[in-house]
Amino acid sequence: MRRRKFITLLGGAAAWPLAAAAQQTDRVRRVGALGALAADDPEGQARLAAFREGLQQLGWIDGRNVRIDSRWGAGDADDIRKNAKELVALAPDVILATGSAAMGPLQQLTRTVPVVFVLVPDPVGAGYIDSLAHPGGNATGFTIFEFAIGAKWLELLKEIVLGLKRAAVLRDPAISSGLGLFGAIQSAAPSLGLEVSAVNVRDAGEIERAVSSFARSLNGGLIVTPSALAGVHR
Repeated sequence: MRRRKFITLLGGAAAWPLAAAAQQTDRVRRVGALGALAADDPEGQARLAAFREGLQQLGWIDGRNVRIDSRWGAGDADDIRKNAKELVALAPDVILATGSAAMGPLQQLTRTVPVVFVLVPDPVGAGYIDSLAHPGGNATGFTIFEFAIGAKWLELLKEIVLGLKRAAVLRDPAISSGLGLFGAIQSAAPSLGLEVSAVNVRDAGEIERAVSSFARSLNGGLIVTPSALAGVHR
């Protein structure tokens, strides 16, 4: 039943109007929001503003009948884990997790607090849910693509780069999408006659060195897999 309650809170299908429910309750609901971008990142702020607006349209007003506690990681895995722990400790009614970098730590920290994720590639392949039809556990949400799309990215790169022989795949090895997407890309490489290599990066300096080094190679291309790190330093 708790799963149904938190989906209702965020605008999922329900048997009763959310706006009416929001007006009738005297208890202030608590929502945690964990973002992987920096606190002052315009894109992250735009997403949070849209989230607040959506809740308001359904009768949930931040500061009145719902309180939103937001935390940001700025692409730093340690900060994201610390902030995830802080949010779980607040015992919110539900947590909104943006991206795999946020979802991973939350799944490790709690199996009871409901979590809704967004911008997560292949949540089944990542192990966050059991299936799209029946997520199971305490998590549900919205996916953006499956890992298999990595093969399509490699095909597209070959089409647009004349004489392509090799491709570097920039990834954050600490998150599931970095591993899953590279696996799909690597599997597709032989049939395309390409050589691919993973480039693991954990901070801005590694990104700069990796791109500079690969830029000196001939007949090469670059695929940047999505991650909080890539988003912050886009």
